[in-house]
Amino acid sequence: MPGVKAYKFKLKTNPAFEQACVFTLDTCRELYNASLQERRDAYQINHVSLNYNSQSAQLPGIKALRPDVAAVYSQVLQDVLRRSQKAFDNFFRRVKAGQEPGYPRFKGKAFFDSFVYPQSGFSLEGDKLHLSKIGSCRVRLSRPIEGTIKTCTIKREADGWYVVFAVECNQSRFIPKTGKAAGIDLGIECFAAVSNGERVENPKHYRAAESELKRAQRTVTRRKNKRSNRRRKAINILARKHLHIKGSVPTFTTRRRLL
Repeated sequence: MPGVKAYKFKLKTNPAFEQACVFTLDTCRELYNASLQERRDAYQINHVSLNYNSQSAQLPGIKALRPDVAAVYSQVLQDVLRRSQKAFDNFFRRVKAGQEPGYPRFKGKAFFDSFVYPQSGFSLEGDKLHLSKIGSCRVRLSRPIEGTIKTCTIKREADGWYVVFAVECNQSRFIPKTGKAAGIDLGIECFAAVSNGERVENPKHYRAAESELKRAQRTVTRRKNKRSNRRRKAINILARKHLHIKGSVPTFTTRRRLL
């Protein structure tokens, strides 16, 4: 049975490659915010609802007037508009369901950290990744990729740049029977209790690093000047610590075998 699996690897970037990625992110974020603003104005002024098709049809004209937008790969721009469409689809779905709707918001730099090559414009040859209109860099391939790469997402995190490949692969629906059975009770204090008497304690990654997080947060608070390099550095250190905790949880859950 075909399925989709995600492979995430860290990139070995250079200053020129990082600068091109930052430029692409900023351009995509500007397009996303402009898309939201146009939809809002069209409805409030003319009572017209725009969609992905109507906005993507404007891209050629925008690229003719804006060389900076034209410097970004076309399908990356199209994916930004699809992201905008999805935000409004989710908004109207919540309204229809009677939930708290949450109108789509404009994105600041800290809340727009990825862009996607949905079909083409990228290639992986060995450990070398080429991105159209950006350049090439090496990938730290920590494991082999099994299947066909469908999409390529470039993501900025606190400790650098990453690539996430969505790979189409064959997955078996059924796991072969072993003739053994066990009951597993998942909890908070105890991560898992198995019917054979085995107990797996919760490592409590956040609690273990709580004192370091508090210290890093106090350092950020003391840096009053929001534009200073010292405050920016302190924020980066805090973000790295949160990122380390975030990565520890899936590492523990995927590598720990109960039976």
